[in-house]
Amino acid sequence: ADTEINFNYPKELYFASNYDLLNEATTSFSQFAGLKVKHRKNCTIILTPKKRFSAHKIRSLKVTTDIESKKFSEIKQGISINKVSNFILDNLGEYPHDNLLVAEVDYNKAPLYGLGLLPKFIRPYDEEFHFEIKFLKTALNQFIEETIYLDKRKERWVYDSIVVYLMIKYIEENYPNQKYTGKLANVFGFKSYNLAKIDFNDQYHLLQKVSVLRNDHQSLLTANDSLTKWNHKIANSYKAGLGLSYLGDFIGYEALNKAISDFYTENLLKVNLKATTFQKTLAQNTNKDISWYFKEYIAQRTNIDFKIKKVKKNKDSIQFTIKNKTGSNVPISLFGLAKDSVLSKYWLTDIDTIKTYTIPNNEESRLVLNYDKKIPEINQRDNWKSLKGFFLSNKKLQFRFFKDIENPNFNQLFYFPEFRFNLNDGFRGGITIDNRPIIRRNFSFNIKPQFSSRENAIVGSLGFSKRHFFNKGKLNSISYGAGFGTSFFDVNSRFSTFTPSIAFTWRPEDFISNRRQFILLRSRNVFRDIDPAIANTIDTDPDFSVLNLRYGDIDNNITNFKSWEIDFQLANEFSKISFEWENRKLFHNNRQLNLRLYAGKFITNSTDSDFFSFALDRPTDYLFELSYLDRSPDADGIASQQFILAEGGFKSIFDDRFGNDWIVTGNASFNIWQWLEVYGDIGAIKDRGSPARFVYDSGVRLNLVTDFFELYFPVYSNNGYEIAQPNYVDRIRFVITVSPRTLTGLFTRKWF
Repeated sequence: ADTEINFNYPKELYFASNYDLLNEATTSFSQFAGLKVKHRKNCTIILTPKKRFSAHKIRSLKVTTDIESKKFSEIKQGISINKVSNFILDNLGEYPHDNLLVAEVDYNKAPLYGLGLLPKFIRPYDEEFHFEIKFLKTALNQFIEETIYLDKRKERWVYDSIVVYLMIKYIEENYPNQKYTGKLANVFGFKSYNLAKIDFNDQYHLLQKVSVLRNDHQSLLTANDSLTKWNHKIANSYKAGLGLSYLGDFIGYEALNKAISDFYTENLLKVNLKATTFQKTLAQNTNKDISWYFKEYIAQRTNIDFKIKKVKKNKDSIQFTIKNKTGSNVPISLFGLAKDSVLSKYWLTDIDTIKTYTIPNNEESRLVLNYDKKIPEINQRDNWKSLKGFFLSNKKLQFRFFKDIENPNFNQLFYFPEFRFNLNDGFRGGITIDNRPIIRRNFSFNIKPQFSSRENAIVGSLGFSKRHFFNKGKLNSISYGAGFGTSFFDVNSRFSTFTPSIAFTWRPEDFISNRRQFILLRSRNVFRDIDPAIANTIDTDPDFSVLNLRYGDIDNNITNFKSWEIDFQLANEFSKISFEWENRKLFHNNRQLNLRLYAGKFITNSTDSDFFSFALDRPTDYLFELSYLDRSPDADGIASQQFILAEGGFKSIFDDRFGNDWIVTGNASFNIWQWLEVYGDIGAIKDRGSPARFVYDSGVRLNLVTDFFELYFPVYSNNGYEIAQPNYVDRIRFVITVSPRTLTGLFTRKWF
């Protein structure tokens, strides 16, 4: 629109705008600004209590900005602004407006995620580089959005493609040796890690890959309001830029750069512009078939993954077979190497499943797919074959302390010390070995040998898991796994478990939804080696197996959490079924209501003990999977006050807590001020041949961090007024979680 604005604002404030300033005036009470533009989409007006914005003249363009660096002089900032602005003008064309506003507030809406967001005192980049990359991203976004009028909700990928591609290009031209970890790349002890060696531009593939390996990635044609937060803020824009760079490698960067410039200059300020115009411009600048770029890379969420399957070296030729592991019909580059020198490069196309090629023998020692990593493949571990030596010499074994990002040229194993504590084992210390890089793989294993200080014996675990994802339909994944663990549950009494399992997970086609459904089938096999001194206190067979079938439906929303689960267990001595329902409702006034219902019934039960019985307040954990600090049958002291929400879910401690027939309980809590809540539990439990017992309790809950750190103070129950009884401190219950994997969820759940 053509717009004219007369703007009055308080005298003590400072004014900045992306509009052209025609005139201004100051009175004794206020200030006046007259603004006017032609063919402009948005008006931005920023008022500040201090003068922050400065103006810079670059060619015919005026740049107004408040992006600055206190450790970077104003003269050097001006040089960098001039450098970045000229890069944009050279690669796109002249800006049709007189004033380009590059504001800190716009950068904060869409920052460059990664190490650049670290606090200033530990930021690993030079001030000049950090300032330029920050200014570049903000200026590019404003430059394109104010001149190319696409539907940003539905066709945002065009914007993102151009912005991220030009950022990649700027780094390659001006900072070709810039590492992702900046100054940290030269720190002793860290510089040998793959994370320290990758270039700054590698971060786009690294962060985009996070959603791929969670199977949360979405098509670039997905509208903004249907994207997950991670994809909206990070993954989809990075994928778009990587795709354009990939296309440039295929058709030639000179042709791509011309296409971008042509698209910008020919469609400047045009209304009702469509993404198909960008598609036509790209096609006009190359003779190659690039339909795959739009039909596969842009429109689909299918991943890219190729593998060199077979290689046969002849005297004058090399024959090899390429397998397309995902069915994404896109071109793949093949390099022939002698040591680290590139002898040949080929583009292989139209590989639907498997295809065999023959190339000249130029004395290559290795064939490598996607050697320059221009193609955003999800797995590069099977991208190369050695043409010399035996099969096992293709990759060497690499050990890394703690964690690293994946290095496709090695078979990586990671090791790190791990320490735990419980009263049965004492301090458990040992080393963990696994194959899990920073971004997890679909196949993983771990070995955790540890030493128990209390028992002077080896404990620990080992296991593996394999996930198979599905890109279409509601079935999200199938997971297979098996685990073995051994530990102590009493003095000189060890338990061991072996658990093979298979799980199916479904999710809605709406990726924003947090709803998940699952079916878990597992066999929990328990073996106990019991000390003779306490053998008479164990009234069940030491070894048993439980076939467990579980179905669950969870909608993990912070404002309205809902879940329900049916659990069936079958063993030689019993069979039972249980149902659990839970709802957490967060109201607009910040009040939260928590409701839970649990019901269980033995179908058959031939046992004479309460080892497998339902429990009101502290289950026996016969499957040995709850994180008890003390799991011995006669646990006392503070460890016996640990609360884990399972079965009955009561917080008061009852002497007669078990039932071997059925149980029905309800749990509720409501906050009265911030993290201060009141709770109440009510229910009934029954033994075979005996009448049902009615049970209740109530008290105060300090819900400091839900599921992570909570305190329960019982007030009144079947035991009477507990708060007035002796040794009240022994009745207080607590929840505490120290598992790093669980705590990580506090910081990642807002993104996924």
